[in-house]
Amino acid sequence: MSEELQQEAASVFEDCLWHHNGWEARVIKNEDDDGWAVAMTQDGQAEPSLVGPWTMGRDKKNPKPLDVSAFNTLVKTAHEVMRRHEQHLAAQLHKDIQIVVNGSRVTVSLDIEPDEDNPSATLTATAEDGSALAKARVRPDHSLSRASAQRWAEAGYPRPGED
Repeated sequence: MSEELQQEAASVFEDCLWHHNGWEARVIKNEDDDGWAVAMTQDGQAEPSLVGPWTMGRDKKNPKPLDVSAFNTLVKTAHEVMRRHEQHLAAQLHKDIQIVVNGSRVTVSLDIEPDEDNPSATLTATAEDGSALAKARVRPDHSLSRASAQRWAEAGYPRPGED
């Protein structure tokens, strides 16, 4: 059986539960009030990527059933939430600052390697032409600013503890 047919056979299309193409939409009771919410979870993930309000049905008591249009919109929204989360995480783990050293533009980068047991970080200075000027391991909580990058460059790019 082809992968596409296997996926289709594994799909579920119920009023309050849809599972299709690697995503599950589950309508759940909202704990904060009498309303309903929908949780979007990607296959293999323990936590939902998206939880949002869900519309009441005509009887004003039960949730409106899921449908193809709502499911597709929820998948698209969950993808966007995940993409923004990944961009935010990447921004926390990488920072570039441009400085001028002896009339030339230098990019100083801080790259953090998150690791529960042994996090680390690397400070790198790169010339305008892309050539590496210096590289040093620093603490993962190192604060990179334009002033600290300029001081590092003006001191001759010392390794931490040398300056």
